Amino acid sequence: MPPYQPSADWQYEVPTTGSKRLPPAARYVESLTHQGYGFEAAIADLVDNSIDAGAGKVVISFLRDEDRLVSLLVVDDGSGMNDEALDTAMTVGGRQDYAEKALGHFGAGLKAASLSHADSLTVISRTKRSPSTGRRWLTARAQADFTCDIVDPGYCQELVDRYDGLIEWHGTIVRWDRVRAFDTVTAGQADRYLDDAIEKLETHLGLHLHRFLADDSFHVDIVVEDVTTKEELDHRGVEPIDPFGYRIPGRAGYPRTYTTPVEGVGEVALTAHIWPPKSPLVSFRGIGPLAERQGFYIYRNDRLVQAGGWNSTRSADGHLALARIAIDLPDEPNDVFSLTVKKDGVTVTPAFARGLEQATDPSGHAFTEYVQEAQTTYREAAKRVTEVTRDAVIPAGKGLDPKLRRALRDELPVLEGEEPITFRWASLASDLFFELDREAREIRLNKMYRPAFNGGRRGGLNDAPVVKSMLYLMVEEIFQKSRVRATRADKIALWNSVLVTAARCEMTR
Repeated sequence: MPPYQPSADWQYEVPTTGSKRLPPAARYVESLTHQGYGFEAAIADLVDNSIDAGAGKVVISFLRDEDRLVSLLVVDDGSGMNDEALDTAMTVGGRQDYAEKALGHFGAGLKAASLSHADSLTVISRTKRSPSTGRRWLTARAQADFTCDIVDPGYCQELVDRYDGLIEWHGTIVRWDRVRAFDTVTAGQADRYLDDAIEKLETHLGLHLHRFLADDSFHVDIVVEDVTTKEELDHRGVEPIDPFGYRIPGRAGYPRTYTTPVEGVGEVALTAHIWPPKSPLVSFRGIGPLAERQGFYIYRNDRLVQAGGWNSTRSADGHLALARIAIDLPDEPNDVFSLTVKKDGVTVTPAFARGLEQATDPSGHAFTEYVQEAQTTYREAAKRVTEVTRDAVIPAGKGLDPKLRRALRDELPVLEGEEPITFRWASLASDLFFELDREAREIRLNKMYRPAFNGGRRGGLNDAPVVKSMLYLMVEEIFQKSRVRATRADKIALWNSVLVTAARCEMTR
């Protein structure tokens, strides 16, 4: 084939006569509020910053004043920022040098994520060597003239002191006010909104940060705090949700690692998994529709940035519901893999698709064989109808440790659209260990016997996990019935008698 000759009929280089500087208009800030950040993705971006700052603990706090949600805070014990660093962090388009393994990428996450959901963004921080300092963006003023407020130093220290148990010598507080979603919560709906929002946030963070959360040195907690009493109304620890966290693979010989030659990048490893069919685990069924969760799970510096999808290399197929492939992006910059600003997906060039056609494992098996075996595993399982199924249950809610709630969701199918069953310690007659409020979906335990289960320690929202989980399994079915028959009422009386006696025995030991 003769070498390519450019046509003389087309100007291939655009001619120029000079250049001029065109700084962004103040209205550029308005574009940050329309980036399409989902609520969970926006919070995850803030937690990324905490991880980059070396935080071991992150607390996401919903602040509540009676039935009104007033603010949201993300508090960490990271290295913090001095005045100069904080100015850079709060500058729209501010330039900062990221560490090699940093999760930050574009330098816009803090501002874009926050202003997508709140009309006021305040950041307060301190380091070991510098006092507390703060800056605030108000969307209206930023849109007018890029004016950023300097927060009163006294208030900065006051807010840091409020979280003294978390921020000791260094740390950062990101505060959202005038959160637009909070303003849409109507009277009497705060509990429902929080349950739904926190559940989604737990799932998103648990999935996208699961490699970090699996390390005992890093923790993320979500709390609901009363602004007047400072009491924690809810407290949940975020648990890792490993999208490859099955116990036994769906097919022998997996997972299997394939090597893909990608032009412009080099060899890229693909770790291919086949999930066990019909798995009830949250990490399989609880992270979204199965059709959307098949395909590639792409990581950047151990942070999951794409949870499923085939990146145009093939279409979603119901028979590939068990197929999931882990890919760690190369450390070196390249033109093949491009991360979206919101870190919720990766775009690829055709070079990746071409490399996929040549992918093989050490034994010479082609990647196409893996796809066929994943489909075969699904089809074979669909023919089997003899497996045991468990009855669906009303989900467990507040008062039960998040790990237990996760275990219950793993083991039992959940009735959709049902209000969860919650636990609360209350003043009851001495001959009652518990009582059921079926209308409020609440199991009330007699706080007289609470010391029997806490070993002298102060009780917390999620204490006594053994007795609460046993009670849940015993009485959950009763909450499903339209009325309590005499035989069930007698069982409740029997359980109360035995448990009261057992609790008294424990307390006298």
